[in-house]
Amino acid sequence: MAATEPIRNKHQLKALAKYYLDHGQLRNYTMIIMGVHTVLRISDLLRLKWSDVYDEEKGVFLEHITVSEQKTGKSRTIALNQQVLGALRLYLPKRRGEFIFASNRKNEDKAISRVQAWRIIRSATKALGIKGKISCHSLRKTWGYHACRSGQVLPVVVMTVYNHSNFETTKRYLGIAQDDLDRAYLEMELF
Repeated sequence: MAATEPIRNKHQLKALAKYYLDHGQLRNYTMIIMGVHTVLRISDLLRLKWSDVYDEEKGVFLEHITVSEQKTGKSRTIALNQQVLGALRLYLPKRRGEFIFASNRKNEDKAISRVQAWRIIRSATKALGIKGKISCHSLRKTWGYHACRSGQVLPVVVMTVYNHSNFETTKRYLGIAQDDLDRAYLEMELF
């Protein structure tokens, strides 16, 4: 099985989110925005409830979420940036039940499945002509790829976000390829 790739092209990434926003499918739009910006595995993302992100009594969104990762059992605290909060604000009036990514089936208060999440990503990438091995896990990888590429986030921070023990693992995970290395050499102008 081939490795899942991050979405390297920012225009394609924006088009992916915009695809569902333009179609009025706010759940799917929010899933893409949160998937990229929280760096959660899809299984952890789909388990999120409105109470994890929104204080109903005060009528305010929380600044952080704390998640116990299913795979590692480790607890992570994640700051919610303005893009995530904006998507959640749009989606809140349309919520169905306690899960953020609730199933559309009547009389069923549970989250969509991982398979359904994959179908959502696959449907949009196909409609937009986005090539590559893109899946739900691509959302998680995309943040790290762009964080490294931008130079705005220290490699040790990216490594820590992914719980990797060394940066070589992070490079492999993010699919840092020769064209990325070439771009680094060619774009760096010091004189």
